[in-house]
Amino acid sequence: MKKSTTLLQTLVYSAGASALVPRQKINFSLVDSAPKPTSVSIPVGPTAQVVTYNLSAATLAATATPLPVVAIEKRQIAARTACEPQPTGAGPVPSPDTDSAFVDFSGFSSIAANASVPSGYNMTFSNLHAGNNAYGYMGYTTFSSYDTGACASQCDTISGCLGFNIYFERDPSVEPGPGCENPPSTTVIKCVFWGGYVAAENAKNEGQYRADFHVVIAGSNGYMKTAIPTVLGFTGQSLGNSAINAPLDCNGRDTYMGAKIFSTSIFDPNLCAAACASQNEYNLAHPVTYGETLICNFFTTYLVAKNGDPQGQYCALYTQSWNSSYATNDGLWSGTDHYTIGYAFSYTNTTSSGIPVCPFKSV
Repeated sequence: MKKSTTLLQTLVYSAGASALVPRQKINFSLVDSAPKPTSVSIPVGPTAQVVTYNLSAATLAATATPLPVVAIEKRQIAARTACEPQPTGAGPVPSPDTDSAFVDFSGFSSIAANASVPSGYNMTFSNLHAGNNAYGYMGYTTFSSYDTGACASQCDTISGCLGFNIYFERDPSVEPGPGCENPPSTTVIKCVFWGGYVAAENAKNEGQYRADFHVVIAGSNGYMKTAIPTVLGFTGQSLGNSAINAPLDCNGRDTYMGAKIFSTSIFDPNLCAAACASQNEYNLAHPVTYGETLICNFFTTYLVAKNGDPQGQYCALYTQSWNSSYATNDGLWSGTDHYTIGYAFSYTNTTSSGIPVCPFKSV
Protein backbone atom coordinates (compact mmCIF):
# COMPACT_ATOMS: atom_id res chain seq x y z
CA MET A 1 0.00 0.00 0.00
CA LYS A 2 2.78 2.38 0.87
CA LYS A 3 4.46 1.75 -2.48
CA SER A 4 1.26 2.45 -4.46
CA THR A 5 0.50 5.62 -2.50
CA THR A 6 3.97 6.96 -3.24
CA LEU A 7 3.51 6.17 -6.93
CA LEU A 8 0.27 8.14 -7.09
CA GLN A 9 1.80 11.08 -5.28
CA THR A 10 4.66 11.15 -7.75
CA LEU A 11 2.35 11.31 -10.76
CA VAL A 12 0.05 13.83 -9.14
CA TYR A 13 3.06 16.01 -8.33
CA SER A 14 4.18 15.88 -11.96
CA ALA A 15 0.70 16.58 -13.26
CA GLY A 16 0.15 19.41 -10.81
CA ALA A 17 3.40 21.19 -11.52
CA SER A 18 1.74 23.41 -14.11
CA ALA A 19 -1.47 23.66 -16.09
CA LEU A 20 0.60 24.19 -19.21
CA VAL A 21 1.40 21.39 -21.63
CA PRO A 22 5.19 22.15 -21.69
CA ARG A 23 5.54 20.37 -18.32
CA GLN A 24 5.74 17.11 -20.28
CA LYS A 25 9.21 18.07 -21.51
CA ILE A 26 12.32 16.71 -19.80
CA ASN A 27 12.00 16.92 -16.02
CA PHE A 28 15.48 18.08 -15.01
CA SER A 29 15.03 17.30 -11.30
CA LEU A 30 13.81 13.80 -12.09
CA VAL A 31 16.85 13.14 -14.27
CA ASP A 32 19.36 14.71 -11.88
CA SER A 33 17.98 12.90 -8.81
CA ALA A 34 18.02 9.42 -10.38
CA PRO A 35 20.83 7.00 -9.46
CA LYS A 36 23.66 7.55 -11.91
CA PRO A 37 24.32 4.76 -14.42
CA THR A 38 27.19 2.52 -13.40
CA SER A 39 30.48 3.82 -14.77
CA VAL A 40 32.00 1.25 -17.13
CA SER A 41 35.69 0.61 -17.59
CA ILE A 42 36.07 -1.86 -20.45
CA PRO A 43 39.06 -4.09 -19.70
CA VAL A 44 42.14 -3.69 -21.86
CA GLY A 45 43.38 -6.75 -23.70
CA PRO A 46 42.24 -9.63 -25.94
CA THR A 47 39.88 -11.33 -23.51
CA ALA A 48 36.08 -11.33 -23.24
CA GLN A 49 33.35 -10.33 -20.81
CA VAL A 50 29.62 -11.14 -20.64
CA VAL A 51 27.03 -9.01 -18.82
CA THR A 52 23.50 -10.44 -18.45
CA TYR A 53 20.18 -8.60 -18.11
CA ASN A 54 17.50 -9.69 -15.62
CA LEU A 55 14.13 -8.50 -16.99
CA SER A 56 12.19 -9.72 -13.93
CA ALA A 57 14.32 -7.71 -11.51
CA ALA A 58 14.20 -4.66 -13.76
CA THR A 59 10.41 -4.89 -14.00
CA LEU A 60 10.13 -4.83 -10.21
CA ALA A 61 12.08 -1.57 -10.29
CA ALA A 62 9.74 -0.23 -12.96
CA THR A 63 6.69 -0.68 -10.74
CA ALA A 64 8.26 0.76 -7.59
CA THR A 65 8.54 4.43 -6.66
CA PRO A 66 10.88 5.80 -5.59
CA LEU A 67 13.18 3.73 -7.73
CA PRO A 68 15.37 1.42 -5.68
CA VAL A 69 19.07 2.15 -5.63
CA VAL A 70 20.69 -1.08 -6.76
CA ALA A 71 24.11 -1.80 -5.32
CA ILE A 72 26.45 -2.91 -8.10
CA GLU A 73 29.23 -5.18 -6.99
CA LYS A 74 32.54 -3.79 -8.13
CA ARG A 75 34.25 -6.09 -10.58
CA GLN A 76 37.49 -7.45 -9.21
CA ILE A 77 40.43 -7.33 -11.59
CA ALA A 78 43.07 -9.94 -11.07
CA ALA A 79 46.45 -8.53 -10.07
CA ARG A 80 49.00 -8.62 -12.84
CA THR A 81 52.74 -9.01 -12.54
CA ALA A 82 54.94 -6.41 -14.22
CA CYS A 83 56.38 -7.62 -17.53
CA GLU A 84 54.05 -10.64 -17.58
CA PRO A 85 53.27 -11.57 -21.24
CA GLN A 86 49.77 -10.63 -22.41
CA PRO A 87 47.71 -12.40 -25.11
CA THR A 88 48.62 -11.34 -28.62
CA GLY A 89 46.04 -9.46 -30.69
CA ALA A 90 45.18 -10.28 -34.30
CA GLY A 91 45.51 -6.84 -35.89
CA PRO A 92 48.55 -5.28 -37.62
CA VAL A 93 51.05 -3.25 -35.61
CA PRO A 94 51.97 0.02 -37.35
CA SER A 95 55.58 1.12 -37.71
CA PRO A 96 56.92 2.98 -35.85
CA ASP A 97 55.26 1.40 -32.83
CA THR A 98 53.93 4.60 -31.24
CA ASP A 99 50.54 5.86 -30.14
CA SER A 100 50.50 8.60 -32.80
CA ALA A 101 51.41 6.17 -35.59
CA PHE A 102 48.59 3.88 -34.45
CA VAL A 103 46.00 6.67 -34.51
CA ASP A 104 47.18 7.88 -37.93
CA PHE A 105 47.55 4.42 -39.53
CA SER A 106 45.68 4.50 -42.84
CA GLY A 107 45.13 0.74 -42.79
CA PHE A 108 42.77 1.05 -39.83
CA SER A 109 40.79 3.95 -41.28
CA SER A 110 40.48 2.19 -44.65
CA ILE A 111 39.11 -0.99 -43.06
CA ALA A 112 36.64 0.97 -40.94
CA ALA A 113 35.47 3.12 -43.86
CA ASN A 114 34.86 0.08 -46.07
CA ALA A 115 33.28 -2.16 -43.44
CA SER A 116 29.91 -3.61 -44.40
CA VAL A 117 26.73 -2.66 -42.56
CA PRO A 118 25.15 -5.87 -41.22
CA SER A 119 21.58 -6.70 -42.19
CA GLY A 120 19.15 -5.38 -39.61
CA TYR A 121 21.51 -2.63 -38.46
CA ASN A 122 22.44 0.90 -39.42
CA MET A 123 25.75 2.67 -38.97
CA THR A 124 25.70 5.48 -36.40
CA PHE A 125 29.31 6.64 -36.84
CA SER A 126 32.49 5.59 -38.58
CA ASN A 127 36.27 5.76 -38.15
CA LEU A 128 36.49 7.56 -34.81
CA HIS A 129 39.47 7.46 -32.44
CA ALA A 130 37.35 6.62 -29.41
CA GLY A 131 35.09 3.86 -28.14
CA ASN A 132 31.66 4.26 -26.59
CA ASN A 133 30.76 5.04 -23.00
CA ALA A 134 27.09 4.39 -23.71
CA TYR A 135 24.17 3.23 -21.57
CA GLY A 136 23.64 -0.46 -20.81
CA TYR A 137 27.06 -2.13 -21.08
CA MET A 138 26.66 -5.82 -22.01
CA GLY A 139 30.22 -7.07 -22.37
CA TYR A 140 32.69 -7.50 -25.21
CA THR A 141 34.67 -10.01 -27.21
CA THR A 142 37.65 -9.97 -29.56
CA PHE A 143 37.98 -11.17 -33.15
CA SER A 144 40.72 -12.32 -35.47
CA SER A 145 39.50 -9.84 -38.11
CA TYR A 146 37.46 -6.63 -38.29
CA ASP A 147 34.21 -8.47 -38.93
CA THR A 148 31.06 -6.38 -38.44
CA GLY A 149 28.87 -9.32 -39.48
CA ALA A 150 30.30 -11.57 -36.78
CA CYS A 151 29.93 -8.81 -34.24
CA ALA A 152 26.26 -8.32 -35.20
CA SER A 153 25.61 -12.06 -35.06
CA GLN A 154 26.93 -12.21 -31.51
CA CYS A 155 24.87 -9.16 -30.50
CA ASP A 156 21.80 -10.98 -31.84
CA THR A 157 22.43 -13.84 -29.41
CA ILE A 158 22.64 -11.54 -26.36
CA SER A 159 19.30 -10.76 -24.73
CA GLY A 160 18.88 -6.99 -24.64
CA CYS A 161 21.75 -6.15 -27.00
CA LEU A 162 20.71 -3.22 -29.22
CA GLY A 163 23.99 -2.22 -30.82
CA PHE A 164 27.74 -2.63 -30.87
CA ASN A 165 31.02 -0.75 -31.25
CA ILE A 166 33.93 -2.34 -33.10
CA TYR A 167 37.45 -0.90 -33.16
CA PHE A 168 41.21 -1.48 -33.16
CA GLU A 169 42.87 -1.08 -29.75
CA ARG A 170 46.58 -0.59 -29.07
CA ASP A 171 47.42 -2.79 -26.08
CA PRO A 172 50.70 -3.69 -24.34
CA SER A 173 52.31 -7.00 -25.26
CA VAL A 174 53.45 -7.43 -21.65
CA GLU A 175 52.10 -5.93 -18.45
CA PRO A 176 53.56 -2.42 -18.08
CA GLY A 177 55.51 -1.88 -14.87
CA PRO A 178 59.03 -1.54 -13.46
CA GLY A 179 61.49 -2.75 -16.08
CA CYS A 180 58.97 -2.58 -18.94
CA GLU A 181 57.17 0.73 -18.51
CA ASN A 182 56.52 1.17 -22.24
CA PRO A 183 56.62 -2.27 -23.91
CA PRO A 184 55.99 -3.10 -27.58
CA SER A 185 52.34 -3.10 -28.53
CA THR A 186 49.86 -5.61 -29.88
CA THR A 187 46.68 -4.72 -31.78
CA VAL A 188 43.40 -6.10 -30.49
CA ILE A 189 40.19 -6.05 -32.56
CA LYS A 190 37.45 -5.51 -30.04
CA CYS A 191 33.64 -5.68 -30.30
CA VAL A 192 31.70 -4.11 -27.40
CA PHE A 193 27.98 -4.78 -26.90
CA TRP A 194 25.47 -2.24 -25.61
CA GLY A 195 21.86 -2.27 -24.46
CA GLY A 196 21.57 1.44 -25.24
CA TYR A 197 22.23 4.05 -27.91
CA VAL A 198 25.62 3.65 -29.61
CA ALA A 199 26.28 7.17 -30.89
CA ALA A 200 29.16 9.47 -31.74
CA GLU A 201 28.08 11.75 -28.88
CA ASN A 202 28.93 9.12 -26.26
CA ALA A 203 32.10 7.84 -27.95
CA LYS A 204 34.33 9.34 -25.27
CA ASN A 205 36.71 6.49 -24.44
CA GLU A 206 39.96 7.62 -26.05
CA GLY A 207 42.11 5.10 -24.19
CA GLN A 208 44.29 5.30 -21.10
CA TYR A 209 47.85 5.19 -19.81
CA ARG A 210 49.21 2.09 -18.14
CA ALA A 211 52.57 3.13 -16.69
CA ASP A 212 54.17 4.85 -19.72
CA PHE A 213 52.28 2.77 -22.28
CA HIS A 214 49.49 4.62 -24.06
CA VAL A 215 46.40 2.57 -24.95
CA VAL A 216 44.65 4.24 -27.89
CA ILE A 217 41.81 3.42 -30.28
CA ALA A 218 41.39 3.72 -34.05
CA GLY A 219 38.89 2.71 -36.75
CA SER A 220 35.95 2.84 -34.34
CA ASN A 221 32.54 2.17 -35.92
CA GLY A 222 29.11 2.12 -34.25
CA TYR A 223 26.00 0.15 -35.27
CA MET A 224 22.41 0.00 -33.97
CA LYS A 225 19.58 -2.41 -34.68
CA THR A 226 16.88 -0.98 -36.95
CA ALA A 227 13.97 -3.01 -35.56
CA ILE A 228 11.55 -1.36 -33.16
CA PRO A 229 11.80 -3.15 -29.78
CA THR A 230 8.74 -5.35 -29.20
CA VAL A 231 6.33 -4.69 -26.33
CA LEU A 232 3.47 -7.17 -25.93
CA GLY A 233 0.09 -5.45 -26.16
CA PHE A 234 1.50 -2.27 -27.71
CA THR A 235 2.26 -1.01 -31.22
CA GLY A 236 5.53 0.88 -31.46
CA GLN A 237 6.87 3.60 -33.73
CA SER A 238 10.34 5.10 -34.00
CA LEU A 239 10.72 8.80 -33.23
CA GLY A 240 14.43 9.14 -34.01
CA ASN A 241 16.05 11.57 -31.58
CA SER A 242 12.91 13.49 -30.61
CA ALA A 243 10.09 12.88 -28.13
CA ILE A 244 6.38 13.65 -28.13
CA ASN A 245 5.30 17.15 -27.10
CA ALA A 246 1.52 16.73 -27.13
CA PRO A 247 -1.06 19.52 -27.19
CA LEU A 248 -4.32 19.44 -25.23
CA ASP A 249 -6.80 16.89 -26.55
CA CYS A 250 -9.93 17.81 -28.52
CA ASN A 251 -11.78 18.51 -25.29
CA GLY A 252 -9.09 20.85 -24.01
CA ARG A 253 -7.67 18.34 -21.54
CA ASP A 254 -4.05 17.50 -20.86
CA THR A 255 -3.23 13.87 -21.67
CA TYR A 256 0.18 13.80 -19.95
CA MET A 257 0.23 11.76 -16.72
CA GLY A 258 3.83 11.96 -15.52
CA ALA A 259 7.29 10.51 -16.05
CA LYS A 260 9.75 7.99 -14.66
CA ILE A 261 13.43 7.32 -15.28
CA PHE A 262 15.42 4.09 -15.00
CA SER A 263 19.18 4.21 -14.71
CA THR A 264 20.41 0.87 -13.37
CA SER A 265 19.47 -1.38 -16.28
CA ILE A 266 19.59 -1.42 -20.08
CA PHE A 267 17.19 0.32 -22.45
CA ASP A 268 13.98 -1.71 -22.52
CA PRO A 269 10.54 -0.25 -23.42
CA ASN A 270 8.96 -3.11 -21.44
CA LEU A 271 9.97 -1.20 -18.29
CA CYS A 272 7.74 1.70 -19.34
CA ALA A 273 4.91 -0.70 -20.18
CA ALA A 274 5.21 -2.18 -16.68
CA ALA A 275 5.09 1.31 -15.16
CA CYS A 276 2.05 2.14 -17.32
CA ALA A 277 0.21 -1.02 -16.22
CA SER A 278 1.13 -0.49 -12.57
CA GLN A 279 -0.24 3.05 -12.65
CA ASN A 280 -3.49 1.85 -14.22
CA GLU A 281 -3.86 -0.85 -11.58
CA TYR A 282 -3.53 1.71 -8.82
CA ASN A 283 -5.81 4.31 -10.45
CA LEU A 284 -8.60 1.76 -11.02
CA ALA A 285 -8.35 0.58 -7.42
CA HIS A 286 -8.53 4.19 -6.19
CA PRO A 287 -11.08 5.97 -8.41
CA VAL A 288 -11.36 9.74 -8.22
CA THR A 289 -14.35 11.33 -6.45
CA TYR A 290 -15.44 13.18 -9.58
CA GLY A 291 -14.38 13.19 -13.21
CA GLU A 292 -12.71 10.31 -15.03
CA THR A 293 -10.03 7.94 -13.81
CA LEU A 294 -6.82 8.50 -15.77
CA ILE A 295 -5.71 5.43 -17.72
CA CYS A 296 -2.31 5.08 -19.35
CA ASN A 297 -2.79 4.04 -23.00
CA PHE A 298 0.37 5.45 -24.53
CA PHE A 299 3.96 6.13 -23.58
CA THR A 300 7.15 7.49 -25.06
CA THR A 301 10.59 6.33 -24.05
CA TYR A 302 14.10 7.43 -24.89
CA LEU A 303 17.63 7.69 -23.58
CA VAL A 304 18.34 11.05 -22.03
CA ALA A 305 21.87 12.44 -21.85
CA LYS A 306 23.30 15.42 -19.98
CA ASN A 307 26.15 17.12 -21.80
CA GLY A 308 26.64 13.91 -23.79
CA ASP A 309 26.79 11.61 -20.74
CA PRO A 310 24.01 8.96 -20.55
CA GLN A 311 21.64 9.51 -17.60
CA GLY A 312 19.11 6.73 -18.11
CA GLN A 313 15.91 5.63 -19.82
CA TYR A 314 13.09 8.18 -19.62
CA CYS A 315 9.41 7.21 -19.79
CA ALA A 316 6.54 9.66 -20.26
CA LEU A 317 2.98 8.34 -19.73
CA TYR A 318 -0.14 9.61 -21.54
CA THR A 319 -3.86 8.86 -21.56
CA GLN A 320 -4.06 8.85 -25.39
CA SER A 321 -1.80 8.17 -28.35
CA TRP A 322 -0.11 10.83 -30.47
CA ASN A 323 1.50 10.29 -33.86
CA SER A 324 5.07 11.14 -34.80
CA SER A 325 4.13 14.60 -36.12
CA TYR A 326 4.08 15.68 -32.46
CA ALA A 327 7.67 14.50 -31.88
CA THR A 328 9.11 18.02 -31.64
CA ASN A 329 11.00 17.78 -28.34
CA ASP A 330 14.65 17.28 -29.33
CA GLY A 331 16.19 18.32 -26.02
CA LEU A 332 16.46 21.30 -23.69
CA TRP A 333 18.98 23.57 -22.04
CA SER A 334 19.07 24.19 -18.30
CA GLY A 335 21.60 26.92 -17.76
CA THR A 336 24.81 25.63 -19.30
CA ASP A 337 23.67 22.00 -19.20
CA HIS A 338 22.33 20.44 -22.39
CA TYR A 339 19.83 17.59 -22.00
CA THR A 340 19.44 15.61 -25.23
CA ILE A 341 17.21 12.82 -26.47
CA GLY A 342 18.31 9.71 -28.34
CA TYR A 343 16.84 6.43 -29.52
CA ALA A 344 13.22 7.49 -28.95
CA PHE A 345 10.08 5.38 -29.45
CA SER A 346 6.40 5.64 -28.69
CA TYR A 347 3.96 2.82 -27.93
CA THR A 348 0.16 2.69 -28.21
CA ASN A 349 -2.02 0.18 -26.39
CA THR A 350 -3.38 -2.18 -29.07
CA THR A 351 -6.71 -2.52 -27.23
CA SER A 352 -7.39 1.17 -26.67
CA SER A 353 -5.56 4.21 -28.02
CA GLY A 354 -7.33 6.42 -25.47
CA ILE A 355 -8.45 8.95 -28.09
CA PRO A 356 -11.60 10.60 -26.65
CA VAL A 357 -14.96 11.29 -28.26
CA CYS A 358 -15.18 14.96 -29.21
CA PRO A 359 -16.80 17.09 -28.16
CA PHE A 360 -17.29 15.52 -24.74
CA LYS A 361 -20.86 15.55 -23.49
CA SER A 362 -21.63 15.01 -19.85
CA VAL A 363 -24.73 13.04 -18.88
